[in-house]
Amino acid sequence: MGDPTRISYLSVPDRDDVPEGVSRLWDKSQEAFGFVPNVFRGQAVNGEQFLAWWRYFNLLVNKEGHLSNADRELLAVVVSSVNRCDYCAVSHGAALRTFTGDAVTADLVGVNWRQAGLGEREKAMAAYAERLTLHPADVVEDDLQPLRDVGLGDHEIVELVQIVGMFNMTNRVSTALGLVPNPEYHSIGRP
Repeated sequence: MGDPTRISYLSVPDRDDVPEGVSRLWDKSQEAFGFVPNVFRGQAVNGEQFLAWWRYFNLLVNKEGHLSNADRELLAVVVSSVNRCDYCAVSHGAALRTFTGDAVTADLVGVNWRQAGLGEREKAMAAYAERLTLHPADVVEDDLQPLRDVGLGDHEIVELVQIVGMFNMTNRVSTALGLVPNPEYHSIGRP
């Protein structure tokens, strides 16, 4: 299974090698979660670029918006599952379990959202996220109609598209760097 202490294909910087903003974020994470997410450590090789990514990611995912936290995490897990991004599927699966309080459904979404018993609104969002992930060049205006049919307006649609785009980029970075999910994620949100 390889080196269990390795979290990335690259060397991970020490505190002394990162900008102050990165070390502050590591400290906040340690305080809030009891650990520093490996994505925060692995991407910190280029500290300023990591912080720029984090600001946008945080704006889209960790704030009050037009979609609920559970909606955003559903999108994250669907995109990450389709892209086979272990790190993001596991870490955002933990967040989905937390926001929904439903570990079984969250786990099923991570494997195959079609088998997860989602409601019509969630199914429409998952289908669009999958289509935009797998076939971005084929997406047309008509693809928005199922989202509108389940009550999403322009603000929700833009947020959905931005989140799907963010996770496609983040999945590619996490996969390319070989980031390994923190072991703590596996127990979060489970009874």
